[in-house]
Amino acid sequence: MMCVNDDVPDLDGVLDAVGPRLKALRQQRGATLAQLSESTGISVSTLSRLESGQRKPTLELMLLLASAHQLPLDELVDAPATGDPRVHLRPLERNGSTIIPLTRRPGGIQAFKHVIPPGDPNGIPNLQVHEGYEWLYVLSGRLRLLLGEHDVILTPGEVAEFDTHVPHWFGNPGPQPAEILSLFGPQGERAHVRTVPKGSAAERAHVRTVPKGSAAERDRR
Repeated sequence: MMCVNDDVPDLDGVLDAVGPRLKALRQQRGATLAQLSESTGISVSTLSRLESGQRKPTLELMLLLASAHQLPLDELVDAPATGDPRVHLRPLERNGSTIIPLTRRPGGIQAFKHVIPPGDPNGIPNLQVHEGYEWLYVLSGRLRLLLGEHDVILTPGEVAEFDTHVPHWFGNPGPQPAEILSLFGPQGERAHVRTVPKGSAAERAHVRTVPKGSAAERDRR
């Protein structure tokens, strides 16, 4: 009788998930296929086929993409830990900030925790535009958000949400590290918030969204 080793990961499932994960990672960085092609030397058509699942990834291609995304190869593939059912949160370092992915499935809304040191490690804020929709909640510290023509400071308990087609940047004006939760929908998915009874404790919580009449607010309609 043949024994099945439960510790062996589902390799077909891992490979099938690589395409959506590659696309999500590229979109989180705000990069186009053309820009990724330039940094890796992989043709745009090959990258597109990888992301759509029409082409199986090879080790050579994955090594180039891991270098471009600045991720270990196993993290890029998101291979499961053999024999260990626990979820292991693996922090990422991005421009001086620590980012902890809180979701593991590719595609759909992705959740992250950011720990941002005071000040902007890159100097002048660099506003970005890319596909998606983002929701930010400040846990501690302060967060500076540049969104189109608006420049606002968010404090603990405050929320911002915006279409990432609008030029945006966020950082920590100090003086303490800032911790935030981020929900990002790479295809424009939005978090659905249930309304609460007027006068309740939840209703009294401070919530800040994009300024009324702004480009981002108009995009939400």
